Amino acid sequence: MPNTQHSLNPDFSSHAFIQLALDNQVLKFGEFVLKSGRISPYFFNAGLLATGEMLSLLARGYADALAEQITTNEGTNQQELVIFGAAYKGIPFVAATAQALWLHHGINAKWGYNRKEAKTHGEGGNLVGADVSGKAVWVLDDVITAGTAMREVVEILEQAGASVAGIIVALDRKEKGQAEHSAIQELATTLQVPVRALVDIDDLISYLADEHSQHKDATQLAKMQHYREQYGV
Repeated sequence: MPNTQHSLNPDFSSHAFIQLALDNQVLKFGEFVLKSGRISPYFFNAGLLATGEMLSLLARGYADALAEQITTNEGTNQQELVIFGAAYKGIPFVAATAQALWLHHGINAKWGYNRKEAKTHGEGGNLVGADVSGKAVWVLDDVITAGTAMREVVEILEQAGASVAGIIVALDRKEKGQAEHSAIQELATTLQVPVRALVDIDDLISYLADEHSQHKDATQLAKMQHYREQYGV
Protein backbone atom coordinates (compact mmCIF):
# COMPACT_ATOMS: atom_id res chain seq x y z
CA MET A 1 0.00 0.00 0.00
CA PRO A 2 1.30 3.51 -0.75
CA ASN A 3 2.31 5.79 2.12
CA THR A 4 -0.59 8.25 2.26
CA GLN A 5 1.28 10.55 4.66
CA HIS A 6 3.23 12.09 1.77
CA SER A 7 2.06 13.88 -1.33
CA LEU A 8 2.73 11.92 -4.50
CA ASN A 9 3.68 15.15 -6.29
CA PRO A 10 5.30 17.37 -3.66
CA ASP A 11 6.51 20.85 -4.45
CA PHE A 12 10.22 21.33 -3.94
CA SER A 13 11.45 23.46 -1.06
CA SER A 14 14.87 23.58 0.54
CA HIS A 15 13.32 22.81 3.95
CA ALA A 16 11.48 19.72 2.68
CA PHE A 17 14.55 18.45 0.84
CA ILE A 18 16.86 18.94 3.82
CA GLN A 19 14.43 17.18 6.15
CA LEU A 20 14.01 14.24 3.77
CA ALA A 21 17.77 14.06 3.21
CA LEU A 22 18.38 13.88 6.96
CA ASP A 23 15.67 11.26 7.43
CA ASN A 24 17.33 9.09 4.75
CA GLN A 25 20.94 9.65 5.89
CA VAL A 26 21.75 11.43 2.64
CA LEU A 27 22.72 14.42 4.75
CA LYS A 28 24.55 13.80 8.01
CA PHE A 29 25.84 16.10 10.73
CA GLY A 30 28.98 15.22 12.67
CA GLU A 31 32.68 15.38 11.83
CA PHE A 32 33.87 14.36 8.37
CA VAL A 33 37.33 14.65 6.85
CA LEU A 34 37.16 16.03 3.30
CA LYS A 35 39.70 15.48 0.51
CA SER A 36 40.94 19.00 1.22
CA GLY A 37 41.79 17.94 4.77
CA ARG A 38 39.13 20.19 6.26
CA ILE A 39 36.98 18.80 9.08
CA SER A 40 33.43 19.38 7.91
CA PRO A 41 30.46 19.39 10.32
CA TYR A 42 28.24 17.87 7.63
CA PHE A 43 28.38 15.48 4.71
CA PHE A 44 26.07 15.02 1.70
CA ASN A 45 26.06 11.57 0.07
CA ALA A 46 24.06 11.70 -3.17
CA GLY A 47 24.60 7.98 -3.64
CA LEU A 48 21.96 7.44 -0.95
CA LEU A 49 19.25 9.28 -2.92
CA ALA A 50 17.97 5.78 -3.44
CA THR A 51 14.21 5.96 -2.91
CA GLY A 52 11.45 7.02 -5.25
CA GLU A 53 10.45 9.79 -2.85
CA MET A 54 13.96 11.26 -2.63
CA LEU A 55 14.61 11.07 -6.37
CA SER A 56 11.20 12.55 -7.20
CA LEU A 57 11.68 15.54 -4.91
CA LEU A 58 15.20 16.19 -6.22
CA ALA A 59 14.03 15.92 -9.83
CA ARG A 60 11.18 18.34 -9.10
CA GLY A 61 13.75 20.81 -7.79
CA TYR A 62 15.92 20.48 -10.87
CA ALA A 63 12.87 20.77 -13.14
CA ASP A 64 11.53 23.88 -11.41
CA ALA A 65 14.95 25.54 -11.59
CA LEU A 66 15.32 24.70 -15.28
CA ALA A 67 11.83 25.91 -16.12
CA GLU A 68 12.55 29.19 -14.33
CA GLN A 69 15.85 29.65 -16.15
CA ILE A 70 14.55 29.02 -19.65
CA THR A 71 11.44 31.15 -19.23
CA THR A 72 13.41 34.13 -17.94
CA ASN A 73 16.02 33.94 -20.70
CA GLU A 74 14.61 35.58 -23.81
CA GLY A 75 14.95 33.67 -27.04
CA THR A 76 15.18 30.25 -25.40
CA ASN A 77 13.13 27.63 -27.17
CA GLN A 78 11.67 25.24 -24.60
CA GLN A 79 11.46 22.48 -27.20
CA GLU A 80 15.23 22.70 -27.66
CA LEU A 81 16.03 22.10 -23.99
CA VAL A 82 18.72 19.43 -23.62
CA ILE A 83 19.85 18.20 -20.21
CA PHE A 84 22.86 16.05 -19.42
CA GLY A 85 23.93 13.87 -16.49
CA ALA A 86 27.46 12.66 -15.90
CA ALA A 87 28.03 8.97 -15.26
CA TYR A 88 27.17 7.47 -12.98
CA LYS A 89 25.18 9.35 -10.35
CA GLY A 90 23.95 11.92 -12.85
CA ILE A 91 22.14 9.34 -14.97
CA PRO A 92 19.08 8.79 -12.71
CA PHE A 93 19.02 12.51 -11.90
CA VAL A 94 18.75 13.58 -15.52
CA ALA A 95 16.23 10.86 -16.45
CA ALA A 96 13.94 11.73 -13.53
CA THR A 97 14.27 15.45 -14.26
CA ALA A 98 13.21 14.96 -17.88
CA GLN A 99 10.05 13.27 -16.61
CA ALA A 100 9.42 16.02 -14.04
CA LEU A 101 9.84 18.72 -16.71
CA TRP A 102 7.19 17.04 -18.83
CA LEU A 103 4.76 16.21 -16.02
CA HIS A 104 4.94 19.52 -14.13
CA HIS A 105 5.92 22.08 -16.78
CA GLY A 106 4.89 20.57 -20.11
CA ILE A 107 8.50 20.87 -21.34
CA ASN A 108 9.58 17.97 -23.53
CA ALA A 109 13.30 18.06 -22.76
CA LYS A 110 15.82 15.84 -24.47
CA TRP A 111 18.27 14.09 -22.17
CA GLY A 112 21.49 12.17 -22.34
CA TYR A 113 24.51 11.01 -20.40
CA ASN A 114 27.98 9.63 -20.89
CA ARG A 115 29.58 6.25 -20.34
CA LYS A 116 32.76 5.96 -18.31
CA GLU A 117 34.25 3.82 -21.08
CA ALA A 118 33.47 4.22 -24.77
CA LYS A 119 31.41 1.44 -26.33
CA THR A 120 33.30 -0.26 -29.18
CA HIS A 121 30.35 -2.07 -30.78
CA GLY A 122 26.82 -1.18 -31.83
CA GLU A 123 26.40 2.58 -32.01
CA GLY A 124 29.77 3.03 -30.28
CA GLY A 125 31.01 6.14 -28.52
CA ASN A 126 30.66 7.27 -24.94
CA LEU A 127 27.49 9.37 -25.21
CA VAL A 128 23.99 7.95 -24.84
CA GLY A 129 20.62 9.54 -25.48
CA ALA A 130 19.96 12.90 -27.09
CA ASP A 131 22.26 14.17 -29.82
CA VAL A 132 24.05 17.13 -28.25
CA SER A 133 25.94 18.29 -31.33
CA GLY A 134 25.35 21.99 -31.92
CA LYS A 135 23.21 22.26 -28.76
CA ALA A 136 23.56 24.35 -25.62
CA VAL A 137 23.23 21.78 -22.86
CA TRP A 138 22.25 22.13 -19.20
CA VAL A 139 24.31 19.91 -16.90
CA LEU A 140 22.93 18.44 -13.65
CA ASP A 141 25.16 17.38 -10.76
CA ASP A 142 24.94 16.66 -7.04
CA VAL A 143 27.74 18.65 -5.42
CA ILE A 144 30.63 20.57 -6.94
CA THR A 145 33.66 20.42 -4.66
CA ALA A 146 36.81 21.30 -6.60
CA GLY A 147 35.11 21.47 -10.00
CA THR A 148 37.43 18.86 -11.56
CA ALA A 149 34.68 16.40 -12.49
CA MET A 150 32.53 19.18 -13.97
CA ARG A 151 35.41 20.39 -16.14
CA GLU A 152 35.71 16.84 -17.48
CA VAL A 153 32.00 16.89 -18.38
CA VAL A 154 32.43 20.23 -20.15
CA GLU A 155 35.31 18.75 -22.15
CA ILE A 156 33.21 15.72 -23.13
CA LEU A 157 30.40 17.97 -24.34
CA GLU A 158 32.73 20.27 -26.25
CA GLN A 159 34.33 17.28 -27.99
CA ALA A 160 30.80 16.26 -29.07
CA GLY A 161 30.18 19.70 -30.57
CA ALA A 162 28.02 21.00 -27.73
CA SER A 163 28.30 23.97 -25.41
CA VAL A 164 27.20 24.37 -21.80
CA ALA A 165 24.11 26.52 -21.27
CA GLY A 166 24.28 26.30 -17.49
CA ILE A 167 24.84 24.03 -14.51
CA ILE A 168 22.45 23.13 -11.69
CA VAL A 169 23.65 21.28 -8.60
CA ALA A 170 21.74 19.89 -5.65
CA LEU A 171 24.01 21.40 -2.98
CA ASP A 172 26.43 24.32 -2.93
CA ARG A 173 28.86 24.15 0.00
CA LYS A 174 29.85 27.79 -0.77
CA GLU A 175 33.43 27.11 0.30
CA LYS A 176 36.65 28.74 -0.79
CA GLY A 177 38.71 26.70 -3.19
CA GLN A 178 42.42 27.31 -3.63
CA ALA A 179 41.72 31.04 -3.85
CA GLU A 180 39.02 33.28 -2.40
CA HIS A 181 36.29 32.01 -4.70
CA SER A 182 34.27 28.81 -4.54
CA ALA A 183 34.47 26.16 -7.25
CA ILE A 184 30.99 27.15 -8.40
CA GLN A 185 31.96 30.82 -8.67
CA GLU A 186 35.09 29.86 -10.61
CA LEU A 187 33.08 27.70 -13.03
CA ALA A 188 30.51 30.42 -13.60
CA THR A 189 33.28 32.91 -14.35
CA THR A 190 35.28 30.56 -16.58
CA LEU A 191 32.34 29.24 -18.60
CA GLN A 192 30.32 32.49 -18.51
CA VAL A 193 27.13 30.54 -17.80
CA PRO A 194 24.71 30.46 -14.85
CA VAL A 195 25.61 27.96 -12.12
CA ARG A 196 22.99 27.61 -9.41
CA ALA A 197 22.14 25.28 -6.56
CA LEU A 198 18.87 23.98 -5.13
CA VAL A 199 20.21 24.07 -1.55
CA ASP A 200 23.30 25.65 0.03
CA ILE A 201 24.99 25.78 3.42
CA ASP A 202 22.99 28.87 4.36
CA ASP A 203 19.80 26.84 3.90
CA LEU A 204 21.24 24.15 6.21
CA ILE A 205 22.05 26.77 8.84
CA SER A 206 18.54 28.25 8.56
CA TYR A 207 17.05 24.78 8.89
CA LEU A 208 18.98 24.07 12.11
CA ALA A 209 17.92 27.44 13.52
CA ASP A 210 14.24 26.96 12.66
CA GLU A 211 12.05 26.49 15.74
CA HIS A 212 9.81 24.15 13.75
CA SER A 213 12.64 21.97 12.45
CA GLN A 214 12.55 18.31 13.45
CA HIS A 215 16.35 18.39 13.70
CA LYS A 216 16.82 21.69 15.57
CA ASP A 217 20.23 21.49 17.27
CA ALA A 218 21.95 24.51 18.86
CA THR A 219 25.32 22.74 19.16
CA GLN A 220 25.35 21.65 15.54
CA LEU A 221 24.13 25.09 14.47
CA ALA A 222 27.12 26.70 16.19
CA LYS A 223 29.51 24.29 14.43
CA MET A 224 27.94 25.02 11.04
CA GLN A 225 28.13 28.79 11.62
CA HIS A 226 31.79 28.54 12.65
CA TYR A 227 32.63 26.46 9.57
CA ARG A 228 30.81 28.95 7.34
CA GLU A 229 32.76 31.83 8.84
CA GLN A 230 36.07 29.99 8.50
CA TYR A 231 35.78 28.62 4.95
CA GLY A 232 32.76 30.25 3.35
CA VAL A 233 32.61 32.74 0.49
